[in-house]
Amino acid sequence: MTTLDVRDLTKEFTLRSGLRRTRLRAVHRVGFTLVPGRTVALVGASGSGKSTVARLIARLEKPTSGTIAAVGPHGARIEDRHYRDHVQMVFQDPFASLNPFHSIEHHLARPLVLHGRAKGREQVREQAARLLERVNLPLDLIGRRPHELSGGQRQRVAIARALAPGAQVIVADEPVSMLDVSSRLGVLNLLAGLQREHDLAVLYITHDLATARHFSDSVLVMNRGRIVERGPADDVILNPQHPYTQALAAAAPNPELRGRLRSAEPEPNPTPDRDHLTYDHDARRWIDPDTEADTGTAGPEVAV
Repeated sequence: MTTLDVRDLTKEFTLRSGLRRTRLRAVHRVGFTLVPGRTVALVGASGSGKSTVARLIARLEKPTSGTIAAVGPHGARIEDRHYRDHVQMVFQDPFASLNPFHSIEHHLARPLVLHGRAKGREQVREQAARLLERVNLPLDLIGRRPHELSGGQRQRVAIARALAPGAQVIVADEPVSMLDVSSRLGVLNLLAGLQREHDLAVLYITHDLATARHFSDSVLVMNRGRIVERGPADDVILNPQHPYTQALAAAAPNPELRGRLRSAEPEPNPTPDRDHLTYDHDARRWIDPDTEADTGTAGPEVAV
């Protein structure tokens, strides 16, 4: 089983306007650990830095500073050349992530061959068929092209492709945001089932608090490149402490959730500015991520 350890991850982009250059910090000192058999949800509004974190983990972007380490079952760090054997990504858009000129078999066969999971045409075809079975797709789709599949079927193929190298860490970047409502639950249930069956470590990136609560064990809330709140899913969603998380929860189109939030008076905020702080529900404390120091301000008492 593979564990992914992210520490002090920072990413800055250089913006040019004529002769002038400025630096945009998209991710600032983000840290978390993905462990086998657990799903962590990374939530936030568009532009908060969620997808940049995903691209950094998938090594599609290089971090400005910080570390991303994949660790094997015996505690040894996995070498860079084998990193993608263990860590794979499911992209947001199933209509753009699959090449329209190639068959479904090609999309599954290529990672099998490149990562040494199968050799010879018969073995490759057999492994590709097993991947389709794992994502609950009929075998007669193997010769079709992406345009012949529905959005939900395409995303299932994308999940199968991510599993093809034998990955144990899956980064799912808003995997259902571009699917119709009837397909979303099926894809999320598939990811949850694969996680339980194969003991996967999953990072589920979303702006949907309802699915984050129901399909994850813990939640990280991101705003302006920073983690502003973290903790068990129910604690973060039902008892948000950071003003940004409270605003997200209040805006959620969930009548039951909105009713709960409105029935409770917000806790007094003795600290004038908490935008740069992180509330940790496990520690019940406000943490300054820049210094990793306890601010000395406790959160509200809750029944356990």
